[in-house]
Amino acid sequence: MRFRPCIDIHNGKVKQIVGGTLKDEMDQASENFVSEQDGAYYANFYKKDGIKGGHIILLNPSSSPYYEATREQALSALRAYPFGLQVGGGIRDDNAASYLEAGASHVIVTSYVFRDGRLDYENLHKIVQAVGRKNLVLDLSCRKKENQYYIVTDRWQKFTDLVLSHRVLDELAEYCDEFLIHAVDVEGKASGIETALADMLGTWQGIPITYAGGIGSFTDLENLRIHGKGRLDATIGSALDLFGGPMPYKEVIKLCEK
Repeated sequence: MRFRPCIDIHNGKVKQIVGGTLKDEMDQASENFVSEQDGAYYANFYKKDGIKGGHIILLNPSSSPYYEATREQALSALRAYPFGLQVGGGIRDDNAASYLEAGASHVIVTSYVFRDGRLDYENLHKIVQAVGRKNLVLDLSCRKKENQYYIVTDRWQKFTDLVLSHRVLDELAEYCDEFLIHAVDVEGKASGIETALADMLGTWQGIPITYAGGIGSFTDLENLRIHGKGRLDATIGSALDLFGGPMPYKEVIKLCEK
């Protein structure tokens, strides 16, 4: 298990939000934490400790009046820590290379390859052709419906028709270097992990998976290690002391390294 840091950017500020409350209309979200520091500050912080593979997520759509401010925050973080961080949010085949040129190690893609509720193979092949499999992370963030985990898109607001399963992981692993999976229903709530999801992901043996959502204590982190069979990397947002939470960053790193 590795610790994967995050820098979530919304309305031009580094924030921690409750995932299920994000709405494009009027750029709304319930906030757990709004930082006075910018993206570059956090990137330099992770760089100092040599923590790689974290993700920057742009949480505004390109149509938002805040989009350019959010994008500039992301670019400043990439410039501060070249090839140490991944970036996602509005990534397409025609802009993905610009983020790699700005210093991203990988681009993270969801909505571009899941369009109108379905997996768009044409766009999937386009993004792989644009950046290469080794520079691509597929975001398979999901929400529970009818006792199954469905992949969601458009900043976690729209359900696709695709249920997350070993078969889906096997198929999509052919196109990317890693998966990023937020358990959206518990994202930002620090109320415990989705154990059923962790169980399913932990029994799959393939490319690296970063799990995010619900980790609010060291007990939750240990539960992720157990249910994920030690195979899942961990992201902690609102519960981390860097974002006003109770979990000391240094202790998290030590536990994950064990």
